[in-house]
Amino acid sequence: MPAGSGGEGRRILIRGGHVLSMDPDVGDFAEADVLISGRTIEEIGPNLEAGDAEIIEAAGMIVMPGFIDTHLHQFETGLRSFLADGILINDGRPENQVNYYETILQKFSMVYRPEDVYINELFGSIAQLDTGVTTVMDVSQIHHSPEHSDAAIEALRDAGRRSVFGYFEGWGDDARYPEDARRIREEHFSSDDQLLTMVMGGEIYLPGYERAWEIGRELGLPIALHVVGTFGMRPAFDELAEAGQFGEDNIFIHMTGMSDMAWQRAADAGAHVSLAVPIEMQMRHGMPPIQKALDLGMQPSLSSDVECTMSADPFTQMRSAMTLQRAFINQRALEGEDDLPPLLSSRDVIRFATMEGARGLKLDRKTGSLTPGKEADIVLLDAGAINVHPLNNVPGAVVTLMDRTNVDTVLVAGKIRKWRGELVDVDVARLKRELEESRDYLFEAAGVEQDLFRT
Repeated sequence: MPAGSGGEGRRILIRGGHVLSMDPDVGDFAEADVLISGRTIEEIGPNLEAGDAEIIEAAGMIVMPGFIDTHLHQFETGLRSFLADGILINDGRPENQVNYYETILQKFSMVYRPEDVYINELFGSIAQLDTGVTTVMDVSQIHHSPEHSDAAIEALRDAGRRSVFGYFEGWGDDARYPEDARRIREEHFSSDDQLLTMVMGGEIYLPGYERAWEIGRELGLPIALHVVGTFGMRPAFDELAEAGQFGEDNIFIHMTGMSDMAWQRAADAGAHVSLAVPIEMQMRHGMPPIQKALDLGMQPSLSSDVECTMSADPFTQMRSAMTLQRAFINQRALEGEDDLPPLLSSRDVIRFATMEGARGLKLDRKTGSLTPGKEADIVLLDAGAINVHPLNNVPGAVVTLMDRTNVDTVLVAGKIRKWRGELVDVDVARLKRELEESRDYLFEAAGVEQDLFRT
């Protein structure tokens, strides 16, 4: 492994890969090199002169930008698969007595200590690095005290990847949301020259959300919120739309069940939409509005949402988005409709999972594509693996064939974080033990039985 990757003046040449740049001006290459200097991409092209650069041989690898997840609740990592069959709210049916709102948010989340926040956030970050996600917006609805907030930020920093800290609500006497945003911004996010940035949570289902929006805009932060018809948000969202409150600084997550008027106002304002397609279908958020966004010229990003119910890997998100949109349009074609929107392609959903995510998080000047001058957030995907070989279509192989096992090497800002299939500078065994200890505490404190075969 090249030593000192990401350091100032350190030059590394990724040589001979299949380069999928996601930048139309750069283009794609059946075989080319990517030259990195320190944190940034210096040059892309065939047969580059490397000089004193150390070489990473990439023959048989797809070299592309790191994936971007625009919405993940990383504090729930220790609850993975607990709610695999669950939905959002209690609908009165026996099978839905254990549900997201009552069990995850109203029981588990209430008992988190700062140390639980830290290990869940850190482990979730490391696990996503392993699957090629180099940037995340962490939606941490766990801000029960300033210490909880600081623990989340410390974990994101220690993980060593690009993260957007989502400052959302907390509960209890020690909660300081949204007013603590000023301290957090000043102490942790005073510089733009770092891997961590900040977003203000502004959930419209919470009383007094207007104050969060006001503080967010005062601090110059994007404002993110869940927009879900299941929770009866449509009237409040319509009021905001009619009052002209939407802007380019808004990130609307899910956008299920909203009116045509509000959708049009969101599109006109340049707001961003983050879709979590598998979760929206699984947990009764409403049908993912992917075609609605596309019809209005809005290019969505993709997100994992909650690992208590579904995997947080980008391949699941891309496949789900593409197959769902194509199912909608294919059915309309079979019913005889002639004037149809185009079918999504593999390249389209890769763009959602890279450049559109960067644009939505206001990071497109730094990441989202392999572009000289941008920071080197890069993944190498093994196209010679048994589940992909022989390679016939680069974007198609990424979306329709690959999974976590194909993620060979991961760089964040030029620094190698995964090398030849193994995470770098991570004691996974120790982190597993600490996560298990946190999990056991959370179940006991929440009064929830640990039952591996719960029906």
